[in-house]
Amino acid sequence: MVSSDQRRRQLAREKFLRQQQRREAARRRARMRNAVIASALAVVVTGGAVSYAAGAFDDDGKPKDEVNASPTKKADPCEKPASGKVKPLSFKKEPAMTIDKSADYAMKLSTTCGDIGLDLSAAKAPHTVNSFNFLVNKGYLDHTKCHRLTAGGIYVLQCGDQQGTGEGTPGYSIPDENLKDKKLKGNVYPAGTVAMANRYSAEKKTGRDSGGSQFFLVYQDSQLPPDYTPFGTISDSGMKVLKKIADAGESTGQGDGAPNATVVINKATVSKS
Repeated sequence: MVSSDQRRRQLAREKFLRQQQRREAARRRARMRNAVIASALAVVVTGGAVSYAAGAFDDDGKPKDEVNASPTKKADPCEKPASGKVKPLSFKKEPAMTIDKSADYAMKLSTTCGDIGLDLSAAKAPHTVNSFNFLVNKGYLDHTKCHRLTAGGIYVLQCGDQQGTGEGTPGYSIPDENLKDKKLKGNVYPAGTVAMANRYSAEKKTGRDSGGSQFFLVYQDSQLPPDYTPFGTISDSGMKVLKKIADAGESTGQGDGAPNATVVINKATVSKS
């Protein structure tokens, strides 16, 4: 005959075991999710319109579209874009080298959210800096939207696409450069880095030297393999602007989507110092 006290202890043990099983299942799901995130990093900044795997599930393994089907959109902290339209441009080949590789260059993005200054590394990434010098002087970036904000695992704002879809190119591609930069330690792109998006697939080992006009601004240390040309650093005041944009969040609530802030590059300029 089992006493009521023994029965209570037995039920308590069974409840504890069930809890342990649920926790272990949750841990397994988390490990699987992290593996998916790691495999997805190679395509996060490909320049294509891809979905971001990180943050697709909550801690209980439920799809976030069930938990947060209607993400709350935060107030837009930015101003209305300046008058004017994107000037569609396309070029058949990479521009001839015209920059002075030994000189210092700076790019200024005058955006609806504030000015973002970039110090460019002409010596380490001459093809990239030369390309932006050419495109900016043609007005390529003027009135373009920064179309993508990621906020989970990697933390970047992506810009430079005239189409605003993640698929736009200037008609040519440029080689990867500076991938062995000492700043890229432990597969981390540190906050304040500006780097090129591209179509490289680490899994397929295809898509090298596929950079075009799209670039990303790192507003928080981001776990990424060194596959994306780092070609400059963001000014302190520019980082403050990026924080404002990041704090407004992105449209999907899942860590990857259009920024809630209306981020438009009203005017871009490149100067030699």
